[in-house]
Amino acid sequence: MIEELSRLPGIGSKSSQRLAFHILHMPLEDVKRLSQTLIDARENVRFCKECFTLTDEETCPICANAKRDHRQIMVVEDSRDLAAYEKTQKYEGVYHVLHGAISPMQGIGPQDIRLKELMQRLQRQDVDEVIIATNSSLEGETTAMYIAKLLKPTGILTTRIASGVPVGGDLEYIDEVTLQRAFDGRTEI
Repeated sequence: MIEELSRLPGIGSKSSQRLAFHILHMPLEDVKRLSQTLIDARENVRFCKECFTLTDEETCPICANAKRDHRQIMVVEDSRDLAAYEKTQKYEGVYHVLHGAISPMQGIGPQDIRLKELMQRLQRQDVDEVIIATNSSLEGETTAMYIAKLLKPTGILTTRIASGVPVGGDLEYIDEVTLQRAFDGRTEI
């Protein structure tokens, strides 16, 4: 059990050992419920037919929600990013999950992420704005520039999330590129 748990991402040998002993001390019914939940998730979770996030329905609850602004699509790299934005409870549009970012060094090109599906979606739907919310990494920036270039001929407003100095960050420890972005993205107060 320790060996199997340690195969999970982010779980080292100590964590897997701690989890294994915890599971061994759980009531049998709780262990059965945990096991069945894992099996059910693996068998039933799939991609939403609209945004490609993970869901146990054909269409995820966000895409199925008529109260969401379907004319505004935020493009994110993965479902974890979507979950992070949903925690803010501020974004009222819908999403498109790429399941990766362009990375020539890793052999990941535009055809390896859900860009084709995004373009098909934009042809089917009336969209006012596409918000590119990829990471500020080299891969995320490359992906953002590629998407912006793809969308330019469509006339759809294409925006990029702001980036810069994190809250609580000391300026002396921030790299030059981040400081420049923060300076360029400054707003009036």
